[in-house]
Amino acid sequence: MTTLISFCHHATDQARRLLPEWLLLLVARLGAGAIFFLSGRAKVEGWFTITDGTFDLFASDYALPLVPPHLAAYAATISEHLFSLLLFLGLFTRLGALGLLGMTLVIEVFVYPDAWPTHLSWAGLLLPLLAKGGGTLSLDHLLWPRVPVPTSKNTNIPGSRAE
Repeated sequence: MTTLISFCHHATDQARRLLPEWLLLLVARLGAGAIFFLSGRAKVEGWFTITDGTFDLFASDYALPLVPPHLAAYAATISEHLFSLLLFLGLFTRLGALGLLGMTLVIEVFVYPDAWPTHLSWAGLLLPLLAKGGGTLSLDHLLWPRVPVPTSKNTNIPGSRAE
């Protein structure tokens, strides 16, 4: 049993060395960005003309409570383009991830509640970006390399461990 545990620890250490955090965050940024960017592109013709079909979908299948379909179509289309571009660039990465995570929550709750495995996989890409940012291979890191990120060690969050 201890041999198996030792092997698992060794394999985990090797994976950490071979898969640096910047690579994992880059893959998460590009993967999540691609999902939402392609969804946004499917809603438009040409450079940025929202299709009649998109407006029809938001009036029927994608109808949201208390949000006019026309407004929801514009908001979703612009958000998918804008937030995914932020992820691609690694610029305001946490904001982009938070926006797309919010969209994911709305889609899960109001549009496709049975598609939770897909939405969970999107959240799996977005949550590390929200927690860690864009990584060292991002414009965030290039523009603001020394901005401290609050951790449980230097905040007064109830229930956190202050050392």
